[in-house]
Amino acid sequence: MQREPNRLLQELIAESGFSHKGLARRLNDLGVARGLAGLKYDHSSVLRWIGGQRPRDPVPGLLAEIFALRLGRPVSSEDVGMPAVCISLDLGQEFSHTWQEGVTTVTALWRADMERRRFLLDSTFALGAGSAGAVRWLTLPAEGRPTGTGSRNVGQADIAAIREVTRSFGELDNRFGGGRVRPAVVKYLDTAVTPLLRDGVYGEATGRRLASATAELTRLAGWMAYDLEQHGLAQRYLIQALRLARGAGDHGLGGEILAGMSHQAAYIGQPAHALDLARAAQLAARRSGIHSLMAEAHVLEGHALALLGQRTACVKALHEAEVAFEGRSPDDEPDWIAYFDEAYLSAKFAHCFRDLGDGPQTVRHARRSLDMDPRYVRGKMFNLSLLAAGLVRSGELEEACVVAGSALDTAGGINSARTQTYVTDLRKRFEPFSAAPAVRSLTERSRELAGSRA
Repeated sequence: MQREPNRLLQELIAESGFSHKGLARRLNDLGVARGLAGLKYDHSSVLRWIGGQRPRDPVPGLLAEIFALRLGRPVSSEDVGMPAVCISLDLGQEFSHTWQEGVTTVTALWRADMERRRFLLDSTFALGAGSAGAVRWLTLPAEGRPTGTGSRNVGQADIAAIREVTRSFGELDNRFGGGRVRPAVVKYLDTAVTPLLRDGVYGEATGRRLASATAELTRLAGWMAYDLEQHGLAQRYLIQALRLARGAGDHGLGGEILAGMSHQAAYIGQPAHALDLARAAQLAARRSGIHSLMAEAHVLEGHALALLGQRTACVKALHEAEVAFEGRSPDDEPDWIAYFDEAYLSAKFAHCFRDLGDGPQTVRHARRSLDMDPRYVRGKMFNLSLLAAGLVRSGELEEACVVAGSALDTAGGINSARTQTYVTDLRKRFEPFSAAPAVRSLTERSRELAGSRA
């Protein structure tokens, strides 16, 4: 993205007589005096700021202080060309009422994420935000006109580029985990997509396509944060992806995002919330007519019920998932649901039976889940872990150790906090058999794997 040069900063540097190197040195020294020993700026940093890049807080205030001392007059961060940015701590948690409000919110979220704002990194999952987002998705009147009146033409090539970036980064995420590629996704959203949404000129039809493509990529960034177990940040991204899907008028994609929110809620131990979100996803799936999405929403309902200990209701939901799955036509469904095949459905069944404590049924479905697309490396690790857990529960310790070893082998190349959680879960499931030599070896390997990621 082309930035406007910071002429105010350039003029202050000229007036004060600082060299770029000298200004950077004074900044670092003042940082030390203020207890900020980590500042390591140089002349290149100053050149970037002159070029329009805004440094993180508290640098603008420190620069203003340096110029004020040198020039003998008050200087504010606005005078330095870096006005104070006031960011709400609940940024991204609200499902905005209008398209323009939504654009303002989601672009601010990307920017704050790029700047590694501490309140985002430290944010926690908020049940109320997820519930409010789902309710507003279901009740908000049809979107007005998602249009842009800026100065930059937005065309099909721009939208195609977003979709290709989503496809490429999605494949990398599945192979290597969210930790390896998420920063690049957020940077692309901030530098390439923000100008399209905020400064673009586009009519309603193009606006809906732009909203849909952006929703998919925003959802991917949220899913990657979930994979890193940054749950508050992930939730904010998924809520904003849902808002973009509303702008696109895309019930199917909205349902897929609600399903992802249910998936996350189940994972963090909020099954009642997961149940609500899964049922909201069912409503969206029914409106869209996408059978794979309906199957996904039912199986997520089943998983929430399993976590709540409601076996009969869970089995009923799984039956509904099977019925919906049998009615699907993959060639006629959107690309974003293509991952939901028989292997994925079997994996979700295995999750349900594992959490119900049913070892044989877990094994049955986990074995079927391994007949999967080899590109889903992280998913394979999860499915191997499910199979090992089912085998342990069924008393098949020897095979369980072999399968768990394969899961650990697969986990080695993945940068994913969820993968590490699965490793820890496996270790706990083998603890009752810790005297067995094969189990001792597995325990040691799992601890080494965890240590290598610390």
